Order: sequence, then C-alpha cells, then structure tokens
Amino acid sequence: MILVDLNQVMISNLMAQLHSSRSNTVDEELLRHMVLNGIRSYRNKFKDKYGEIVICCDDTNNWRKKEYPYYKAHRKQNRDESVLDWPNIFDTLNVVRDELKEFFPYKHLRVHTAEADDIIGVLCHEFGVQLGEGEPILVLSGDKDFIQLQQYVNVSQYDPIRKRMIKHKDAHQYLQEHIVKGDRGDGIPNCLSADDTFVSGGRQKPMRANRLSEIIGVVQSTPLDKINGEYEWAAGYHRNRILVDLQYTPEYIKEQVLEQFNVDPGGRDGLFNYFVKKRLNNLIENISEF
Repeated sequence: MILVDLNQVMISNLMAQLHSSRSNTVDEELLRHMVLNGIRSYRNKFKDKYGEIVICCDDTNNWRKKEYPYYKAHRKQNRDESVLDWPNIFDTLNVVRDELKEFFPYKHLRVHTAEADDIIGVLCHEFGVQLGEGEPILVLSGDKDFIQLQQYVNVSQYDPIRKRMIKHKDAHQYLQEHIVKGDRGDGIPNCLSADDTFVSGGRQKPMRANRLSEIIGVVQSTPLDKINGEYEWAAGYHRNRILVDLQYTPEYIKEQVLEQFNVDPGGRDGLFNYFVKKRLNNLIENISEF
C-alpha cells in the first residue's frame, strides 16, 4: 500500500504554485490539477511494487493538544503574521481533499482528532513485520517523524518534495534521539526543557552529545515505569514520548483507523464526469492511470 500524507503533498504543491506565481492567493483549478497529477505520477511510479493508494488526512482539534497545549502553537502565530490568506488556502485544500474522497477509487481515511501521522503509524504498526516478508508499505511523505516506522522491514519512505527515498540505518535509535531532543517544528522542546520554552521565547537547555548518550543509555536499560523523578529529565521524556512515538496514538483512534481501512473504496463510475466538470482536460487522456 502507498500511504499518502495528503496534507504535506497538497501544501508542497501549494507552495510551488504560490512561488511560481508570486501571489498570495490560491488558484483552485491549478492546485487541483497539481495535486491530482502528483497522485497520478506517484501511483504510476510505485504501484507495481507497493500496491494501491491510501489517502491519509489530518483532522482538526488534534488529540496531542489536550496532552500538551503548546503543540504546534507557533504555527498558528506564523499563519496569523503571514501575508498569505490562510483561511482561503485551507478552504481550497479542503475542497480538493473532499473531492478525492467522493470521486476517486482509493481508501480515504480521516479520523476525528487524528493527524495523518497517526493513521500512517497505526497502519504500519498493524501490517509491519520485523522479520521475513510482509506486504510492501510506502510512506509518501518527507516528514522525518516517519523514520521510526522503518523498524519494520517492509516499510519504506519516499520524500515527494526532494524526490528521493528516506532511509535510516537504525530506526529505534532515531526514535529515542527524537524523543530526547524534541521537535522544534512541532513546538516540542528537548526533555531537559520546560513545556512553554518556545511559546515564552525562552531557550532550551543545551542537549550536548554526552548528555544525549547518557539519557538514551538509561532509557534503553530501564523499564519506563522506573523512569521517574529520580531523573531531572523524566517528566520531559514522558511528555515527548507520548507526542512523538506513534505507538502512543490513543486506542479509539487506532480502532477507527482500522475500521475505515477495512471499508472498500468507491468505484470509478463518476471519475470521467468529474474530470469534465472540473475542466481537467490535460488529465482526461490519462484517466486510466488514476
């Protein structure tokens, strides 16, 4: 299966469009064409090895914000300060997302309070294998959060922006380093630093290589329930572990992901009329590739 991180694919196409047009507004027709043509090209490139497309979508009110109110808080601030019309951009992206669900013959997963990361993580943990052979799985995203899923021998990752495979020799080690060091892009400080480090304008406590190695050594040799106040970094580690490690996606989300995954996708009956209605003339001749 080809797990498409839809939001990242659409945002990358959007930014390419805005950059080339030097505009602050979205051309819905052009964005639709770029997203659909991208999906067509990825399907052509990878279908023979990995199978069919599975569309994985972000939902609103992400569950991580209840666990950690500062999760991705700076992104909203950046959008508020941006010259781009983000409400219009999100409306346009949502239109294309909903059209993919209604007209295209792909499994389309969107779960209340879940990110695409959660959906992709659930499916990889469910169908990934440590040894032997399993169904080949391709994660179509440049997000390095997914490197942790390469612990399974049948999981690969392709970055559609840089057009290259992402590989890491030790997915377990990468995950532990990610937890300890945090993720500035998601507003998660390292495990030595306070929750509000980034939103308060503060600086993280330094995470030097020897400190990183020391903490990981403890983590690898100590049961999780024994990592407590004895260690100054314990609270930060447990905070980050829940936010970063995709095994900690809540059970109700896991259940809904698998329930939706087991629903057969729609057919192709309305595809031609959709292409005509949306004036996707350049894609009609390649309609069999969708």
